[in-house]
Amino acid sequence: MNIQYTEDILKNSFEKAVIKQHDDYEGEVVATLIRKLCLTGSVKAVLCIHGFNDYFFQEVIADEFLKKGYNFYALDLRKYGRSILRHQKSNNVRQLSEYYEDIDQALSIIREEGNNETVLYGHSAGGLIITLYAADRKNDALFDVLICNSPFYDFNVPWIQKILVVPLLSLLGRLSPNLALPISFSKFYGKSLHKNDYGEWDYSLQWKPHAAPSINAGWVNAIHQGHLKIAKGISVSKPILILHSSHSVYLSKWNEAIFEGDAILNVNDIIKKAKLIDSPHKEVIGFSGGMHDLILSRKPVRDIVFNAVFVWLSDEESSSQNVNPKSKSTSFS
Repeated sequence: MNIQYTEDILKNSFEKAVIKQHDDYEGEVVATLIRKLCLTGSVKAVLCIHGFNDYFFQEVIADEFLKKGYNFYALDLRKYGRSILRHQKSNNVRQLSEYYEDIDQALSIIREEGNNETVLYGHSAGGLIITLYAADRKNDALFDVLICNSPFYDFNVPWIQKILVVPLLSLLGRLSPNLALPISFSKFYGKSLHKNDYGEWDYSLQWKPHAAPSINAGWVNAIHQGHLKIAKGISVSKPILILHSSHSVYLSKWNEAIFEGDAILNVNDIIKKAKLIDSPHKEVIGFSGGMHDLILSRKPVRDIVFNAVFVWLSDEESSSQNVNPKSKSTSFS
C-alpha cells in the first residue's frame, strides 16, 4: 500500500499516515497509523489499539517497546482522535467489525515495512475489539500474539441492568442506531490522568474529554453483540495475555483511591469472561494498585506491568514451537 508519513503531533520522531477507508453511513472514513521506528533496526513490531473515548498519546508504551527492540505502531481508529472528520460523530459505530478494515490495513502496512513478527495490543474497548478480531481472523499471518490491557468484556453495571436494560438499549440500537442516549461516564477517571488536574499525563481534552461524549444506541448494540460473542465462548488461534487491576473502585466524589484500582470496569467481569476465551497459550494477570489503563498507573505499578509483559513475550518466543495448550492466572501485589 502506498502511504506517506508526515510528522505527528507528538513530534519526537513519531510519524503518522492517514489511511483512506471505504465510505460508511456517515460518508468519508479514515484511520491514522502512527509509528516510531527502532533506531537499531528491527523486524518485530507492536500495534497498539486504543479504547473508547481515547486515542494514542501514551508515549510511555512506545518508549518501553522501543527499548526492547520493537518498532512501535499505534492506530487511531475511525472517528477517534487524529481520524475524526468534521461530518462524523465521535465513537459512532454500528458493528465492531467496522474496525476490522482499519486493523487489516495497519497490519498489512507493518508487514510491508519489513516486520515479520507483530504483537497486537488493545486497551479496554480496544482489547474487546482485538479479541473478536483474532477470533474472526483465525490463523491470520499478520499478527502473532495478543495483549489485552483491561479489556472491555462486559458493561460495568448491576446484573439487573445487564439482564433488562442493556438488551433493551441494544434492541433500540438495531432499530434506530442514531438515537442519542443521555449516557455519560465519570469525570473522575480523566481527572486522575490529566496533568491539569491530578494526573501526570498530557493529552488533548478535545480528543479525550474527561466526560465522554454522548453515545448512540447503535454503539450500545455493537458493544453488546461483542459481549455476547465473548459470553458464548470464543477461540483465538494465537497466544493471548490478559491484564487487569486487582480490584475495581467506585467513587461518588473525588478520592485518591482511584489511583489504586480500575474506575471504569468491573475486574471480576474481566476475569470471568477471560475464562471463556480458548487459546493455545493464555495467561491472565492481575496487578495490585493498577489503574484502568495499567500502563498509566503510577510508576512503580507500571514498571511491574511492563516487566510482566516482556517476560511473557520472551517466554512466548522461547516456547513458540510448543503446541501444548496452557492457561495460567497470576497476581502481582
